[in-house]
Amino acid sequence: MAALSHPSLSEPTAPSRFQRFLSGVERAGNALPHPVTLFVLLACLVILASAIGSAWGLQVVHPATGKPVSVVNLLTIEGGQRMITELVRNFLGYPPLGISLACLMGIGLAEHSGLLAAALRLVVLGAPRRLVTPMVVFAAVMSNAGSEVGYVLLIPLAASLYHALGRHPLLGLAAAFAGVSGGYSANLLIGSVDVLLAGLSQAAAQIVDPARQVNATANYYFMFVSTFVVTVAGTWVTERIVAPRLGPYRGGMEREELRPLSPLERRGLWAAGWTLLALTGVVLWGVLPADGFLVNRQAPVFAQSAFMVGIATFIFLFGFLPGVAYGFAAGTLRNDHDVVAGMIATMKSMASFIVLAFFAAQFIAYFTWTNLGVITAVSGARLIEHLRLQDLPMLLMVAVVLFAAIVNLLISSASAKWALLAPVFVPMFMLLGYSPEMVQGAFRVGDSVTNIITPLLSYFPLILTFAQKYEPKAGVGTMMALMLPYSLVFMVSWVALLLLWIGLELPMGPGAPLRM
Repeated sequence: MAALSHPSLSEPTAPSRFQRFLSGVERAGNALPHPVTLFVLLACLVILASAIGSAWGLQVVHPATGKPVSVVNLLTIEGGQRMITELVRNFLGYPPLGISLACLMGIGLAEHSGLLAAALRLVVLGAPRRLVTPMVVFAAVMSNAGSEVGYVLLIPLAASLYHALGRHPLLGLAAAFAGVSGGYSANLLIGSVDVLLAGLSQAAAQIVDPARQVNATANYYFMFVSTFVVTVAGTWVTERIVAPRLGPYRGGMEREELRPLSPLERRGLWAAGWTLLALTGVVLWGVLPADGFLVNRQAPVFAQSAFMVGIATFIFLFGFLPGVAYGFAAGTLRNDHDVVAGMIATMKSMASFIVLAFFAAQFIAYFTWTNLGVITAVSGARLIEHLRLQDLPMLLMVAVVLFAAIVNLLISSASAKWALLAPVFVPMFMLLGYSPEMVQGAFRVGDSVTNIITPLLSYFPLILTFAQKYEPKAGVGTMMALMLPYSLVFMVSWVALLLLWIGLELPMGPGAPLRM
């Protein structure tokens, strides 16, 4: 029988130079203080930088308003009073806080009742394992159309799925996080981000041409194809780079046994399925008719419907109601006390996230108040403007991608960045003969690929909390090393697609040519 063994299975292979580099990144990152301490130190650094920048008189002209933007010094009496009086407001206004806790309360009940475990076993026992990773990455990319759905639902679900498959849970978490956040601008559907960016591009384009229109479908063709590029790239990184590095899971989280479903579990799944179907029917009844009860009368488009704007409510309901139905049908829930206990158990597990969110919220607020991000973005945009590469559109677009990727490390909001950069880039490129749609497409590539490696991403503390469920010692370095391969491969493959697109002179979307 010894002759049948394969050397690659019986003998560990030496780590490659890149794998050793990633291990170094992880060690260096995890050598940093606790993430809470890190955000405190960063907040102090921002306060100090604001004092220095103010003393130096750093200032730029805001490209949209034409008004000067100066560094706001927080190391003053006024700055100190603002930090004191707005501390609670910063915390309560931290975008992922309320959304995540509300959504996870419903999802947590579905987990507590046994619904998620039973559903995962059903999927694992019936799905071809070689298709799991591409399915996860593709579903994660598509979840962007539903705003926060991917972050609060798909990422922890993917980790649980891989754990049930006997693979490392962080592998599933990484694949889903890469698709949700690294592939943020790719999709087969038009989402709210398309509407927001197109509006900003149109306002910037009308500086040059008052009649110029930029539609929400401005980048649809390019983003449609990008969905499959990101899926293939994400699958390749997951299986060829991340999986060998993580190896088998040796953590303390017990794996759900892959036993056949019992009659009670099947009855519970049927009850949950019918509840899910009924809830879906109610949502369709509310959004499909022109006068549906979920349609926004002032802006009757799907992206502005109460369903999309209030997606957190529906994530809660889609977890809570099927979870209750499953629990009572399967006998895992007996009364309202069990239901409440399930939600409380989930909130206990979110304690570390709440603490981390408190300090992250202060840092992000200070950084916004000082205008340091705005000044950095505008100064960098002016630098690209002065490179004078008018006759090299491919090099120009690569410069836009790289610059957007760098700024994204400081300002994670796509609309906030584009509100700053569009009034500079769009008119400049229009005067050189390039369309707003082309510039917006290049920006979106850079805006996506570094989402997964910046701790300033508003959902980064939540993803770290999910990772610590399986690896309690996971830190910033763990996440950086885990996601860096995705960021690099997405950058290379997406830029290659952009350059091919430009070389073939393909339109970015319906009625959106590359040149004016």
